[in-house]
Formats: sequence, C-alpha cells, structure tokens
Amino acid sequence: MEEMGAEKRRLVVIGGGIAGSMLAKSLQFHADVTFIDPKEYFEITWANLRTMVEPSFGERSVINHRDYFTNGCIVTSTAIGITETEVLTADDRSIPYDYLVIATGHSDPVPKTRMERLKEYQAENEKIKSAQYVLIVGGGPTGVELAGEISFDFPEKHVTLVHSGSRLLEFIGPKASAKTLQWLTSKRVEVKLEQKVDLNSITDSNGSKIYHTTAGESIKADCHFLCTGKPLGSEWLKDTILKNNLDGQGRLMVDEYLRVKGRKNILAIGDITDVPEIKQGYLAQKHALVAAENLKLLMAGGKERKMSTYKPGSSTAIVSLGRRDAVAQFPYTTLIGIFPGMIKSRDLFVGKTRKQRGLQPR
Repeated sequence: MEEMGAEKRRLVVIGGGIAGSMLAKSLQFHADVTFIDPKEYFEITWANLRTMVEPSFGERSVINHRDYFTNGCIVTSTAIGITETEVLTADDRSIPYDYLVIATGHSDPVPKTRMERLKEYQAENEKIKSAQYVLIVGGGPTGVELAGEISFDFPEKHVTLVHSGSRLLEFIGPKASAKTLQWLTSKRVEVKLEQKVDLNSITDSNGSKIYHTTAGESIKADCHFLCTGKPLGSEWLKDTILKNNLDGQGRLMVDEYLRVKGRKNILAIGDITDVPEIKQGYLAQKHALVAAENLKLLMAGGKERKMSTYKPGSSTAIVSLGRRDAVAQFPYTTLIGIFPGMIKSRDLFVGKTRKQRGLQPR
C-alpha cells in the first residue's frame, strides 16, 4: 500500500482503444494518470459490424471514457511528440511523465464524441437497409464478419465480397479459410478472390453503381464498404525520441516486460507492438494487465527481476459469422458453426468487456 501523503508517480497513457482503456482503468488509483485520446469514448471494436446492422447495439459497445475512468485527467487530443520527460499534444499541451505507455494501435479516423459515432452507425445501417446490392472490399476478419452480419440480418440482399488474396482470412490457417468460404457461399454471398476493386472508376447504370475489378469483371452494387487493413498508429513516432525503436513495419519493439527496448520507463501495449502473435483484442487486454502489474511494481520501487513477463498468445482466433455461427481456429482443430458461435457471436464478448471495466454488462 502507498503511504498516506506519498506523492503518486505521473503516468501518461496514449491511446484509448482496447489496451489503453484497460490500462488506464487498472491504474487510475495507483498513479497520477493522464489519459490522452483524440476521441471521448472507448469502443469495443469487434462489435462494430454488429452495430452496423443493429445500431442500438452501440449503446453498450461505445462507452464514454469517463464512465470507467473516474479518477484522472482525460486530454481529448492527439499526441504529436515525445521527449525524455514530456508528451506533446496537438492542442499545444506539454504533459510531464514519470512513466509512459503507448497504446495507439491502428489509425482509424472516427468522430470525437460518442453521439457522433452512434449517428455514424445509424447512417451505415440506413445505407445497408436501402441497398439491394452490397459490395464488400476486403476478405480479412472485418470483411468476412460484415458479410456474415448482413447475410444473416438481411438474407434478401445480394452481397458480393472481393478479396485480393488467394483465400479469405489469411491471418489464420487454410482450413478456417475454406470453411468460411463454404459458409458464406451457403448464405448466397458471392466471393471473388485474387481481384481488387478500382474505387476510382465507378460508373452509373440505371441508378445503380458499376464497380470494376482488376480481373476485368463488373459488379453491380448500390453501396460499398471498404474493409481493408488500417495503418498502424505509429507514423507520429518517427519524429520522436522513439524513432529508432520502430521496426521495419512501424511497430514498437518491446522486451518481455512490454517495455520499449532500451527504455526503463516507457512501455507499449496492443497492436502497435512487435510481439509475435495474431493481433486480437483479448490479447491486447492481456498486454494491459501485464503492463499494469509491472508499472505498479516499478512505481512502488520494486526490483526489476520481479517483473511479470508477457508470453505471446497462441494461434486461437474466432471470427463471427452472423448472430449464431462462427469459425474458430484452436491450436489443434478448426471448427465452424453453432458451437464456436456460442462462444462469441451472440454477445460478441460485449458484456464481459464492460464488466472488465467495472460497468454493468447490459
């Protein structure tokens, strides 16, 4: 326990996604925490696609930071620089730190306020409902899950998914890819592999849009959703003291304690790290918990040899397919259907994630 009157160490957390929100919540009573994020809310990102077909789902999955982070300073701005002692923000603030955690994940331009974000989902939902033909560009987890959500909730719509790779879900094994393709085909989703869509050459035909692929095919669609990968949120670090701590892919190189290599008081967690594992939300939360334990130890003057090490996660991954089914890759088997769907697809772990931040699950 901290001594009465002892001055708390200054901790700055940059990034309010899965990892950053968990860390800020975990340490808000153990340090003088400043939480920097360009938006006012935390979003359970793996629920985004369900919210597009059911906007009311966002009432639980889009959460104001202040609802769970009740004891500390929130700076709604973008971090643009780091010195040995301070973080610089876009609104001209200089925020001093004793310890710093970087959790900026991927760059995703979203609105500043929760209300604006919920309105965005309402608009996406109207776009889906008013369309007869929907085009999804990208066959990673986002594109596949969106195709699953639309085909389940709106089975009358014609959904086409175009992916540049030779198989869907290339971040997991080929068995999971093949089972997913079979499932989508059974739901009348038309999947086109090894093609790209030229979004700069859309033409009109009798009120509908015609999209053209690199294979010379034409696709009729009333709207499209771009579900390709987002860039890492590390570009801004290239002009900071951490510029030499980025690997060739723009990820921060960390040691087994999740400290930025060569730095005693700067940690990195979540997707921005070079930890060799599939980048997934539940693993980002594990990063946050390990980092929180290590920071508690360090801030209390504990010995480095007692720090917790982070062991990279397994190859387990679950991709939801509508409200009932999912495809799951476990270390020794791959399953598709209702059983893996029971694990994830019904509530998408939203209740569990809310509870982890001290909130009511519903």
